[in-house]
Amino acid sequence: MGDEPSAAKDAAVKRSTWVSVGVNVALTAGQMTAGLVSGSQGLIADGVHSLSDLLADFVVLLAAHHSKKAPDEDHHYGHHRYETVASMVLGLLLLVVGLGMAWAAVGKLRSPDSIPSVHSLALWVALIALAAKEGLFRYMLSVAERVKSSLLVANAWHARSDAASSLVVAVGIAGNLLGLPLLDPIAALVVGLMVGKMGWEFAWNALHDLTDRAATLEDTERIRRLILETPGVMGLHELRTRKSGDLLLVDAHLEVSADLTVRQGHDIALEARRRVLEGGTVLSMMTHVDPVDSILRVQAGRVA
Repeated sequence: MGDEPSAAKDAAVKRSTWVSVGVNVALTAGQMTAGLVSGSQGLIADGVHSLSDLLADFVVLLAAHHSKKAPDEDHHYGHHRYETVASMVLGLLLLVVGLGMAWAAVGKLRSPDSIPSVHSLALWVALIALAAKEGLFRYMLSVAERVKSSLLVANAWHARSDAASSLVVAVGIAGNLLGLPLLDPIAALVVGLMVGKMGWEFAWNALHDLTDRAATLEDTERIRRLILETPGVMGLHELRTRKSGDLLLVDAHLEVSADLTVRQGHDIALEARRRVLEGGTVLSMMTHVDPVDSILRVQAGRVA
């Protein structure tokens, strides 16, 4: 039963990512072709941005494939951190794309006379791309929240960054058609910085996860409650957590009566572990059983 949520999550991630691949293939071809025909540099750049999404999509598929591999001799806890690494790659990709958009915008602002006139076809294609990217973002984010995949959340927001860039292109093309060519680079600069900031946040969060960041306060308290509600557990200390992909690794010291046998204490620890792992968010839990009277003696000594 424990593998069912994971299998459903893998299937959802793959299905939504392949949808993204299809959308990005169509948009890349359409935007770059229309950009060349209409003379819109912004639309060509947006097509390149869509092309970068294809790379991001295949990074997600690669991570989804490797992260579900079973533990082996080199990875005793499995390969779940492939998702975290992929999230970092996506974040860095967003950062590079955002800075690239900002740099290109600054270049246009320095030489506004070099901005060419465009055909109205470019505006229609930019609006279609905007609608497609926004729809893709909402679809992927809903799937990501349902299966609780941080990797898919990152890729969804990557799609939103493309919707933002398509909006910038649409505004720029409209301004060009109305005789206001500077609207394009100004809007591109603002959105480029926004996309870069988003990429930095994703990469920074992934870096923290790779360096054993603890679970959220909410998850920690839920784990604490499940352990303390286990029959035979009289107390708990040294509860420690760290992330492995979207799952958690947990260490805990359980306080049980010193009058129990080793087997009884062991069975209590197994039951506590079963309860914690049952939710599907914890990959593994290591327990240590401490007799209560020993702890009380230590506490009494500290008070004295």
